[in-house]
Amino acid sequence: MEKYLVGGAVRDKLLGYPVRECDWVVVGETPESMIKQGFRAVGKDFPVFLHPDSHEEYALARTERKTAPGYKGFIIHADVDVTLKQDLKRRDLTINAIAMTPQGEIIDPYGGREDLDRRIFRHISPAFAEDPVRILRVARFAARYHHLGFKLALDTTELMRVMVDAGEVDHLVPERVWAELFKALKEPSPSAFFYTLMDCGVLEKIFPEIYNLFGVPQPPKYHPEIDTGVHSMMCLEQAALLSTKPEVRFAALVHDLGKALSPKDNLPHHYGHETKGMPVLEALCNRLRVPNAFKSLALHVMQYHTHCHKAGELKPSTLIDLLNTLGAFKQHNQLPEFLLACEADAKGRTGLENKPYPQAAYLLTAAKVAASVDTAALLNGNLQDAEIGEAIRRLRIQAIADMTKAEQQNNVN
Repeated sequence: MEKYLVGGAVRDKLLGYPVRECDWVVVGETPESMIKQGFRAVGKDFPVFLHPDSHEEYALARTERKTAPGYKGFIIHADVDVTLKQDLKRRDLTINAIAMTPQGEIIDPYGGREDLDRRIFRHISPAFAEDPVRILRVARFAARYHHLGFKLALDTTELMRVMVDAGEVDHLVPERVWAELFKALKEPSPSAFFYTLMDCGVLEKIFPEIYNLFGVPQPPKYHPEIDTGVHSMMCLEQAALLSTKPEVRFAALVHDLGKALSPKDNLPHHYGHETKGMPVLEALCNRLRVPNAFKSLALHVMQYHTHCHKAGELKPSTLIDLLNTLGAFKQHNQLPEFLLACEADAKGRTGLENKPYPQAAYLLTAAKVAASVDTAALLNGNLQDAEIGEAIRRLRIQAIADMTKAEQQNNVN
């Protein structure tokens, strides 16, 4: 079998990166011959097979011809006459069009290795413009390799702008946009995803809620970076440092969407932005079909991040109501994730990146103290339903009041 390792596996091998999965291209075979050799057919749109032992993907070499707008408007040609070079040419970037034989020989017809060394994302041919998903993929690669110094080639950026002007990105379906965003949120530098989309004119079209934050000023006293869009990107980067969970990173990214709605007469102040942004966030999540775990955390962070920043100033009753709203007293809750996103907000400001955030520890302690109150007498008494809930609330408020009093006495001593 004439087979070649291709795509991300070769790229990451040459970069010294861990290889996540191996994809192979097979030249000179047919679906029938693959099945006879024990491979299992799994491809829906083109011939892809799983190796009987390793379960790695083996795809027949193929070419593609554009027939309609969008990322599904292609006719696939996979036959024994398709060469490796033809298969590689249909790929998006030169760095993804390098092949390797099982013996380790590199086959690089489009200069991918040189672009790897120069840290450049460059399209292979004008056919790049036929698939709008490639814009999202390039932005995701920027998020993955930004820390290595990768940049977009100027002609690739210009081609992406042409695609936007031609309306290609209008054919992106919500599921695919979310799929690429989800992957980008898990990369080392997720803000590079959004900056790349902004550079080529896509951000305004597919993430208008994020785009609208750029150019919106904030009080320099609290936000030395001033620009709300820049602040959101800084929050996203801080979230990436604090947590590997994409839910935390998404919540940090979108927590200030309401600031784009602030009346110009009030700028740079943003009164009530915590609640003004909630319909915007709801619409964004519904449009992209964002999973509930992301949506619920993001809504909580948006509405209550200011409460979290002022945790030490909250009355015991307000603090208990906040913890209850966040579900902190349930067995499975997102309080740790909520606190991480709020910490990312506090640190996502110029010059404040390393400032401690004691509010997180304070709220965790308060939740633990409040959850540990003895409710046995209430549950075994004559109270019913809502009365029990209110009685438990009062016990928890008292526990927080006692905790606060004890801390104040310790500070005096």
